[in-house]
Amino acid sequence: MNKKNSIILALVLLFFWGSASNNIAQDKEWEKYSNVIKSHIYKGFKKMYREPGGNLKYPFLTPGATYTDQLWDWDSYFANVALRQILLETGSSKDKKEIVRYEQGCILNFLENTTIDGWIPIVIQKDSAYSELMSGFLKPKDIYSENMHKPVLAQHAAFLVQINNGDAGWLRDKFAKLQFFIENYRLHRKNTDAGLYFWTTDHYIGVDNDPNTFYRPHKSSGSIYLNSFVYKELKAMAYIAEQLGFEERNNEYEREAAKLKDAIQENCWDERDESFYSVNLNLLPVHTDGWRLHSGNPRDYNCVIQRLDFWTNFLPLWAGIATPEQADAVLKHYNNKKTFNAPYGIRTLSKMEKMYNLKASGNPSNWQGPVWGISNYLTWKGFVNYGLDKEAKELAAKTVILFGKDLEKTGTMHEYYNPENGEPILHPGFQNWNYLVLNMIAWLEGKEMISEF
Repeated sequence: MNKKNSIILALVLLFFWGSASNNIAQDKEWEKYSNVIKSHIYKGFKKMYREPGGNLKYPFLTPGATYTDQLWDWDSYFANVALRQILLETGSSKDKKEIVRYEQGCILNFLENTTIDGWIPIVIQKDSAYSELMSGFLKPKDIYSENMHKPVLAQHAAFLVQINNGDAGWLRDKFAKLQFFIENYRLHRKNTDAGLYFWTTDHYIGVDNDPNTFYRPHKSSGSIYLNSFVYKELKAMAYIAEQLGFEERNNEYEREAAKLKDAIQENCWDERDESFYSVNLNLLPVHTDGWRLHSGNPRDYNCVIQRLDFWTNFLPLWAGIATPEQADAVLKHYNNKKTFNAPYGIRTLSKMEKMYNLKASGNPSNWQGPVWGISNYLTWKGFVNYGLDKEAKELAAKTVILFGKDLEKTGTMHEYYNPENGEPILHPGFQNWNYLVLNMIAWLEGKEMISEF
């Protein structure tokens, strides 16, 4: 072997030795914190249970922290997934029976607040004293002028049906209301030309200051986040209909889901960057009546792609929309330390975007850079779905270490974090979807893991 080849071999061996050493160190660190996290969560999870009263007819689950006595849409769903992991690992048969009234109550409370128009609030507060800030959750005179409950209600219900071996009997009398809810989205929150769903405004979208929607014109944001969730919601409706024996409805929702999947592939996948993106639907209409400027070659596209590196670009993997080839291709975006890949998880906005910031804010909550438990989890789950185990293991380990260090230092968890040093930014005592770290630990340990629908 000549000198040049020897140097190359040495460098290659050094690289792999360094990578292996880093992996071993990371393994030891997450293993150290797994028991710290389990001990904390196992003893405090019932703080999310709430009894009925006031505006809430049924028991329910609350996110904890500053959200006392409030039932939130996607929060209650993902908190429920985490709670079921807790009960799988440590719950008694009594505990597993006890939770049913709280988890089903989340669905029933929301359905209690809908009629034939399909409008459902984003949050319900137990008492009637809504503050000025909370007034946005009251039913508007024009129900199509504002956002409503995010498309996660059928998913939450389907998750509970699966947990109970397909028993959907408790939903039979309520299924019509679920259909009203979905029809509200299909008929009034969808751009028919592009076949994509849009946010009506930038209010209460969950990922509050997502630059794809934040301060953008009404009904213009064909959010990849929203469309990924609607796809899963349609699949959930099909599943529930099947369990209830409603074959026609099952076929209808399967067809709608397939159409949406095609629309996302056509409009949101960018071959140039090999990434999914949100799109801008705010285009002037095409006029075909007589001669006018541009009439010789009018636009033949229905939306314009928004090449912003926001964490929700990975959601088509979580939703099962991406092809295996697309899933492999997007890994370069996750692995880029200049954009998404941070020491403590995935930055919610690429560090290279102009809007990137780590400000502490609750109105809006800041998704322009900080690490959140739910964004780490959903990105990780997408990797798991496509067998991308290397990246899944790295992201899960980072999440365990993030929460473990926070518990070790402060004794609690927070709502979101600095991606570079893991320091908490806001809301100590936050429970909610942070508890999904248990599901990640179970996967890392090769144990049974509860999954959302």
